[in-house]
Amino acid sequence: MVFVDTCILIDYSKNKIILSEKDKKNLCISSVVQLEFLVGAFNKKELGEFNKVLKNWNFAHIDQDIMNLSVQLMNKYGLSHGMGVYDSIIASTCMVYDLPLWTYNKKDFRFLDIELV
Repeated sequence: MVFVDTCILIDYSKNKIILSEKDKKNLCISSVVQLEFLVGAFNKKELGEFNKVLKNWNFAHIDQDIMNLSVQLMNKYGLSHGMGVYDSIIASTCMVYDLPLWTYNKKDFRFLDIELV
């Protein structure tokens, strides 16, 4: 299983990345990626289209352990590396589930012990 960052989901929604349903079985997102994706909608029509894109994805569920680790990452890297809230939760999810992260924004995560693809 590979965790998909929001930037990859955006390109998938624009058909810049083609994934079959078989491919998607090995990929997952979280509610944070879902929210980050949905916030990009400009109107109700686009929001509906975005929600269609989100169907049939595997979800890595966020629990208190992930949130606790996110707080630790923010304390350690928020100021020094400019880590944001969403990225800290995405990173923590990958760390807790031991998942590689598929992202274009490797600079946002390169200082962490996460496999980046």
